[in-house]
Amino acid sequence: MSCIRKEPEKSRSEELLQYARGQKVIQMNVKLLGLEGDPDLQFLLKGGDLLKVLSPSWKKTRYFRLQEDCKTMWRESKKTFKKNDTFSLDDISAVQMGRQSEGLKKNTEEQVEDRCFSIIFKSRRKNLDLVSSSEEEGKQWVKSLQKVVSNLNNLSRKQKTEHWIFSCLRKADKNKDDNLSPSEVKSFMHLINIEVDDEYVEMLFKKCDRSKSGTLAGEEIKHFYDLLTQRDEIDVIYGEYAKTTGFMSAQNLVDFLLKEQREKATLADAHRIIETYEPDENAKEKKLLSKDGFLMYLNHPDAMILNPDHKDVYQDMSQPLNHYFISSSHNTYLMEDQLKGPSSTEAYIRALQKGCRCVELDCWDGSDNEPVIYHGYTLTSKILFKDVIKAISEHAFKTSQYPVILSLENHCSVEQQEVMARHMSSILGSALITSPLGDGMPTNFPSPEELKGKFLIKGKRLNKLEDTFAEAAADDNDVTEEEESNDEDAQKEKNTKKKLKLAKELSDMVIYFKSVHFHGFEDAQKNLSFYEMASFKEGKAMKLAEESANAYVRHNVEKFSRIYPAGSRTDSSNYNPLPLWNAGCQIVALNFQTPCTDMDMNQGRFLVNGKSGYILKPAFMRDVATEFDPITLTRGDWLTHKTLHVMVISAQQLPKVNQKKSSIVDPLVKVEIYGVPADVAEKETKPFDNNGFNPSWNENFQFDVYVPELALVRFSIEDYDSSSDNDFVGQYTLPFNSLKMGYRHVPLFNKNGDLLPSAGLFVHIMVLDAE
Repeated sequence: MSCIRKEPEKSRSEELLQYARGQKVIQMNVKLLGLEGDPDLQFLLKGGDLLKVLSPSWKKTRYFRLQEDCKTMWRESKKTFKKNDTFSLDDISAVQMGRQSEGLKKNTEEQVEDRCFSIIFKSRRKNLDLVSSSEEEGKQWVKSLQKVVSNLNNLSRKQKTEHWIFSCLRKADKNKDDNLSPSEVKSFMHLINIEVDDEYVEMLFKKCDRSKSGTLAGEEIKHFYDLLTQRDEIDVIYGEYAKTTGFMSAQNLVDFLLKEQREKATLADAHRIIETYEPDENAKEKKLLSKDGFLMYLNHPDAMILNPDHKDVYQDMSQPLNHYFISSSHNTYLMEDQLKGPSSTEAYIRALQKGCRCVELDCWDGSDNEPVIYHGYTLTSKILFKDVIKAISEHAFKTSQYPVILSLENHCSVEQQEVMARHMSSILGSALITSPLGDGMPTNFPSPEELKGKFLIKGKRLNKLEDTFAEAAADDNDVTEEEESNDEDAQKEKNTKKKLKLAKELSDMVIYFKSVHFHGFEDAQKNLSFYEMASFKEGKAMKLAEESANAYVRHNVEKFSRIYPAGSRTDSSNYNPLPLWNAGCQIVALNFQTPCTDMDMNQGRFLVNGKSGYILKPAFMRDVATEFDPITLTRGDWLTHKTLHVMVISAQQLPKVNQKKSSIVDPLVKVEIYGVPADVAEKETKPFDNNGFNPSWNENFQFDVYVPELALVRFSIEDYDSSSDNDFVGQYTLPFNSLKMGYRHVPLFNKNGDLLPSAGLFVHIMVLDAE
């Protein structure tokens, strides 16, 4: 059993007491971040002028400053009727020095290189490209922002909650007198997402206003906070095991871990937990765990619902490449829709940062003999092929060290194909696989482990790979153009199979992923080499997965299959990847730029194994003689019937769906199972009215799961609306076999797949062998 060491935190209301005594919110937030007296933080709080860059002609000076919450950046607006803009440091993915972004490369001159920097956001929000007055000042901005963002990200969940509550208290305190009137208490409740009537506010206020002064101050605010953050469910659980003068002894904690959490735990493990999480030094000295320490432990990421052993690479990475599901993107260059949306190198960077290992490049002839990437026959913007390769080269292995597949949709002339080959060779260098590993003709794929840090090309090839080991090679440079192009560009090339002239230099770079047409499973078995693979439009793939499921599974034991969305999805919507994973398809390409349930499932599938982008397929999907059929589920080793029991207990600090002050959520929780058809199920709680701060349900659900190796569990929270569709609040998806049992907090992601800092769900999980 693992325990992460960290500095002990203060009790949950100690900082609130400091606030209540009149300490300024800025001082409290600085202390919470551990940056007291830090010159970098002081620099941001003072702020300064920066040149904001949108285009070669739009470059305007704006004043930027960090607000008192040490979390929100304020930006001055010069427009008469426009409010000054703000953005949260939580939304920042990275801060980059220099002209690295696409916008700065296009819109600034080389001589300002050392003064430029970019703020990269997690969501679909555009980068903020800025130029400082000097190189020294630019470096100061980057260093300061990186430090504060890092410290914010490293706050514990409890600290993030307190940081947020401090800010809401200050907003509610309209006259800034460090006291709270009844109206300010009600305003505060609205800010933290609780709708209360005047009678409840009056009752709560009277309970806390011990001085009878008509306002809350000092210890009264602390008492108010304690009442507000009281979690009855934690009290009950803790009370069951706190058998030593109202505290948990080390043995009490071992009993809890063994009985409730189903973890192998020893007294040594319990002592480490107490040493790490107990905030009270007296209790720690006596080797006791208080309720605050118990809650801090339950809130630690390693004690949450995802098995911590699955966070790092834990699967066998020495199997052939085709034995893995691979995180894959379709039309990776697009930021939005497929008709007129912008193309950008930033789209590749974002996909790679999310662990994507197969990216797509639609290549067309460009001016000045430079190939471009865009969605052909549309109004989508164009970007240079060489810029994309540079961006991929720089960012490919920051999230995962495992190989990246470049899926080429090649529409270029021979001359510009030669340029493509030269760019890939010069930019990717020795990381580009241009010949089979080992000596002689391979008979199978290498493993992800063998290909760490390498790039592989998927595309057309003039001849068989075997021919390169024979004396004579084919001279013909005609090949049939990519299958996906024939489907997606049907309006332009209806019922035709264009002949594409292929440059030998580009052809020779295709080693392990030669694109071919599919003529049936029997033909593939007889006539295709292991490295020859077909791409399937979603409709055709779904039909095969439904009507010939076992044949498809067997095909994917030896060959690769790539699936892509139908051309009719001009809005960049997605399809359900589950039936294709169930059929063993490795490269199920989705539109990463579009938030949706399908992308939630993709994120959940690849959440584990170090977010490497590679997930080992179950053993029964790696056996050429497998009888596995996800549709009929005939009996076999894959049928390991489990029963999942879920108790949805409570939620904490849910965000507002509508940021208007008067908008309060009515949350309900959905628990969904995705997998083979027999496992697909959905159950939901009743809505909890007017409370997004600490709603509770205590509802029990049961699910039968027949093929747990392929199943995903999705927890989602929605804002109930009786007259229209519910609004999305947050979700978390993970593999069934990565669930931890017992009382567990569930983190929540927003619609873009980014973590909601303070929000969470609290559940009890039990997985049993079905009788």
